Amino acid sequence: MFVSPKYDDVIKELFGNLRVLKYFLRDVLGIELERIRSIRFRSTFIRRRWRWQKLGILDIVLELNDDTKVSIELQVKQVKNWDKRQLFYLSKLYAEDLRRGEDYSRLKKCVGISILDFNRDDSPEYHRVYRLKDKNGKEYSDILELHVLELNKRLTGQGEVEDWIRFFNAESEEDLDMIRTKNPGIQEAIEELRRLSMDNPIRALYEAHQKKVRDQKARDEYVWDLGREEGHREGHKEGHRQGYEEGESYKLVEMVCKKLRKGKTAEEIAEELEEELAEIQAICVKAAAFVPRYDAEEVFKALFRDGKQERGRNL
Repeated sequence: MFVSPKYDDVIKELFGNLRVLKYFLRDVLGIELERIRSIRFRSTFIRRRWRWQKLGILDIVLELNDDTKVSIELQVKQVKNWDKRQLFYLSKLYAEDLRRGEDYSRLKKCVGISILDFNRDDSPEYHRVYRLKDKNGKEYSDILELHVLELNKRLTGQGEVEDWIRFFNAESEEDLDMIRTKNPGIQEAIEELRRLSMDNPIRALYEAHQKKVRDQKARDEYVWDLGREEGHREGHKEGHRQGYEEGESYKLVEMVCKKLRKGKTAEEIAEELEEELAEIQAICVKAAAFVPRYDAEEVFKALFRDGKQERGRNL
């Protein structure tokens, strides 16, 4: 079975190989390999000082030998407010080490690398670099830097970055064989991926992940059909719109139920999911009828029935 590189546990294993990681950093950040003499891995949880602050969670966080902090995140699905979310994580990473009374000179350069399996816009650029500049393009500071790799855009070059994108997009052994490169880091990554594809624990995790994706697709189709049936009275287009909205609602209900099974409160869930507290509380109230399993499908059906009744009263 071929294991895709676009999976959290796989990318962590790949970048756990320091040779792969160093060449990836060299090629994406455009720095000399000699500047990466040592790497220290950090916790992927960005700590918060106050309870009301949001907790940052990244895929990989590391420090280079010059104390530059680098975060690497793989994002497969497009999420709401992605740009603001990235700035939040990068700013948290930048400020987290400065304690009260300490000098600002302690703040170190922070670099974020985002690998996206979706397109942010229609621009043809697939590797973009953002830094702080004034309106005339003069740089204010290089202390914050964001690199974005968009995997779904058409490649126009044959360099190292393009080969890394081809690697992340590989879906079979044949795709790996098509990557003609002399880059030692990518060659090592290819061999590492082949090893992971044969590794039982990683394969088991990946198969479980794939099952989850298939199950989610089936649920989305189910709520899509519910929305279409409900929308037949108002027209085919309205049914499609409602089907999409119900699909998004089901995903939220499913995440809330998972956290309820872990003993989370409505306030904690709202904070972790970055959703409105009132909406999460409404789901939790309905879910209380399904303790202790908190079956997401049953909770969603109950909410869906209530929503139809409410719409009926408002007609």
